[in-house]
Amino acid sequence: MRPVSIAEPAFTYDAEDPDGYRAGVVRIGAAAGAQRSGTSVYEIPPGQAICPYHYHYGEEEWLIVLSGEPTLRTSDGEQRLAAWDAVCFPEGPAGAHRVHNETDRPVRVLMYSTVAPAGITVYPDSDKIGVWSDTHPQDTVVLSRARGAASYYDGEA
Repeated sequence: MRPVSIAEPAFTYDAEDPDGYRAGVVRIGAAAGAQRSGTSVYEIPPGQAICPYHYHYGEEEWLIVLSGEPTLRTSDGEQRLAAWDAVCFPEGPAGAHRVHNETDRPVRVLMYSTVAPAGITVYPDSDKIGVWSDTHPQDTVVLSRARGAASYYDGEA
């Protein structure tokens, strides 16, 4: 076991993220040696979001607001959260969410989840499904449109 401090995190930003989704992240779960749970701290600048509206199969996810007032979108609509608010996103459509910052100050949130060897993420707004595998890095992600997919026997002899 090794402690990991989140008092002064060194956030990493992905240069390929488009405007609107430029949030910094530090993955503390992996740094602490976690194998069955993932934990990350995000810094969300004004006007940015962590990721598109989505839900998971194979993972339950949690959000804890560390500072600022992020806006949380769920299937019930949008609501402003405050520091130390906690929200659980269950598997499936009931857990659909998007966390974004509509304020003029940075927001920091901690998110943690169960980690499965393979996971499915559904993006209802864009009609996409993503499949992730941690055990087979060469097959890390497959993104496809949810509708218009091939039938089960399509292409089979």
